[in-house]
Amino acid sequence: MQRVGVKELKNKLTYYLNLAKGGDNIIVTDRGMPVAILHSLDIVEKEAGLEERLAVLAKQGRIRLPVKGAKLAPFKPIKARGRPASKIIIEERR
Repeated sequence: MQRVGVKELKNKLTYYLNLAKGGDNIIVTDRGMPVAILHSLDIVEKEAGLEERLAVLAKQGRIRLPVKGAKLAPFKPIKARGRPASKIIIEERR
């Protein structure tokens, strides 16, 4: 396990991300005090938080994470035969 300060992590982020992808755990320190651990998403503990588990599922391609400002696909109405569902529901409520 390597230790890295916040300033060095910021300056060499790509290098440390590649180490984490390779399986190394990196302890991030702020003024010598540990504040975080940087590790690969391939390593998921049973006590992992919701955000971490969602990130792992997204990496596996099983889900897609929401994107801020993303637009929804245009709505395409379905054409169905028969009476409208709203009229059927109103009749059944009476």
